[in-house]
Amino acid sequence: MSPPSVARTRYRPAELSDEELVAKANSELFHTTTAYEELMRRYQRTLFNVCARYLGNERDADDVCQEVMLKVLHGLRHFEGKAKFKTWLYSITYNECITQYRKEKRKKRLLDALSLDPQDEHHEQEESVAERTSLDRFLVHVNPVDREILVLRFIAELEFQEIADIMHMGLSATKMRYKRALEKLRKHIDNPF
Repeated sequence: MSPPSVARTRYRPAELSDEELVAKANSELFHTTTAYEELMRRYQRTLFNVCARYLGNERDADDVCQEVMLKVLHGLRHFEGKAKFKTWLYSITYNECITQYRKEKRKKRLLDALSLDPQDEHHEQEESVAERTSLDRFLVHVNPVDREILVLRFIAELEFQEIADIMHMGLSATKMRYKRALEKLRKHIDNPF
């Protein structure tokens, strides 16, 4: 004869609704992840497909899916059930896709400003494309102050006056350093050796 408490704790996750799994996950996490794992198993493929279509590539889609799963894991206890779990999940997914898209867009703007042709990169092997598009590879050729100006301009998308205020520099000095840093990077890209 088995103890009644053991019989009560056993359940079949695949037979439960999303709402029941959310309730189970809230009571189990972080000691047990069975209900959470079932929720993610149900939606993993669809999440990946949504991300891949939105972002246009599988690498970014995989990264976003991982981020979504972590956000769900840590956010389940705050899920109030005002919407369906599926709606909440896709809301997180959409927001993460937008964030990733904006990151890639900023990175592309920086590469465009450095006069790199993304079409040329597309035809090279994937590993060398990743190496060539690495911002760190290009930014090592400028001094730290100029690198910070470029990062604040392209990655943080700040205006020159905001950058000048942050860097405690004059507006004209900030613009001049920005222009010189871009020129130096362009020269290095044109003559890498």
